[in-house]
Amino acid sequence: MSVLSAPTTSASTASVDLGPASALSCRECGQRYPLGPIFACAECFGPLEIAYDLPTGDPEGLRARIEAGPASIWRYAELLPVPADVATKPNLNPGWTPLVRADRLAAELGVTGGLWVKDDSGNPTHSFKDRVVANALEAARAFGFTTLSCSSTGNLAGAVGAAAARAGLRSCVFIPHDLEQGKVVMAAVYGGDLVGIEGSYDDVNRFCSELIGDPAGEGWGFVNVNLRPYYAEGSKTLAYEICEQLGWRLPDQLVVPIASGSQLTKIDKGLRELISLGLVEDRPYRIFGAQAEGCSPVSRAFKDGHDVIRPVKPNTIAKSLAIGNPADGPYVLDIARRTGGAVEDVTDAQVVDAIKLLARTEGIFAETAGGVTVGVTRKLIESGALDPTLTTVVLNTGDGLKTLDAVAPTTGPTAIIRPDLDAFREAGLA
Repeated sequence: MSVLSAPTTSASTASVDLGPASALSCRECGQRYPLGPIFACAECFGPLEIAYDLPTGDPEGLRARIEAGPASIWRYAELLPVPADVATKPNLNPGWTPLVRADRLAAELGVTGGLWVKDDSGNPTHSFKDRVVANALEAARAFGFTTLSCSSTGNLAGAVGAAAARAGLRSCVFIPHDLEQGKVVMAAVYGGDLVGIEGSYDDVNRFCSELIGDPAGEGWGFVNVNLRPYYAEGSKTLAYEICEQLGWRLPDQLVVPIASGSQLTKIDKGLRELISLGLVEDRPYRIFGAQAEGCSPVSRAFKDGHDVIRPVKPNTIAKSLAIGNPADGPYVLDIARRTGGAVEDVTDAQVVDAIKLLARTEGIFAETAGGVTVGVTRKLIESGALDPTLTTVVLNTGDGLKTLDAVAPTTGPTAIIRPDLDAFREAGLA
């Protein structure tokens, strides 16, 4: 069976209820398809994304309905490929995470126009992946899948395992064999099957693409393969929340980490949807992409002026971003150039320094991906690429407790003393 064709499921794709989602549309040639578990265009092999019938003509009414909605991504159900009653179904209800005004970090970096950290570490499995999986889960239910699966660099595996457990589905997820131990444990604890693959994430992803076309994968919903168009839409909710939390206005600048690149492209899509719906004022914004130097194919292409991404073999502590052949890389380049942004990278040492900086100034312990965004933000300011006088939002997409190994070698007790006051004074702590 071709991976471009929809596998047989227990549900008719003609009768699925995914709210305002009306069709799948090829991002390259515009060819449209009925809603179903497919992810690539049969005409040009371009990626498919959701086409909508969105509510129009009453921005004030839509804004009021959103504000009256649940404190989760489902406040935006009218703008997502989910049924209207999604909030009543068993799911993890992710989202509505804090947008933290980061004045102390701003002072360290020299930002005067206002700096915020969108801290997504407070999601149910402590990363933004809960957002995308929640949308994929609704598609899996609609198409009658009985197993939820994915290829993952760690965070997604945990999010899929937890979402499947809550929904009563089987899960079977695939990861590189050498992930951080914290992410391995978090993916395995939910009771599903966890399979380590010898090789990099790109090897894992290729294997999953083979499995989806094999009878062994019948009835499986791979959230980032055959459910990818639905899954990816969850990242739009970051854009929605940021703008709503800023008082229904666009930030001037955003710094977004890049793994596959899907998060950045969907944040841009979400901002453009808010503009088209009249929920925010239409004005320029700039989007910057952030990578680790040890896996920076998009950054390298941007700096070299190329439109094609040259795959690399990842070698970085930022394993959640270690995708050497990012599917949405070319679209990231387009967005960075269209909005006047850029794509930059930082070394592993700079990642660790940035994790500590964010923790010391704002009390936010970011995983390595968050260290990448903060480190890149500092580098962009120093180079003059990012304007420190403008409103800037930096994304932290996961909890530092998942990547303790990155900071453990240089982080520990200030002193070890005897249990008496003299020892305390001798240590210079009084």
